Amino acid sequence: MAFDNLFARARTSMAKRRHYNRLVAEIENLTSRDLADLRADRSEMLYQVHRQIYG
Repeated sequence: MAFDNLFARARTSMAKRRHYNRLVAEIENLTSRDLADLRADRSEMLYQVHRQIYG
C-alpha cells in the first residue's frame, strides 16, 4: 500500500516535470518577434507556467 502511494506520487511528479519542461521549451523557442506579437514577457510566462504546474 505504501509503495503504491510512493510510486503514484513519483509518476505524478515525473508527469508534472515532463509537462513543465515541454512548456518551458516552447516558451524558450519563441522569438522576440513572437513575444512582441503576443505582447508577452518571457520571464513572466515562465513564472506563470511554474505557478500553473507546481502551484
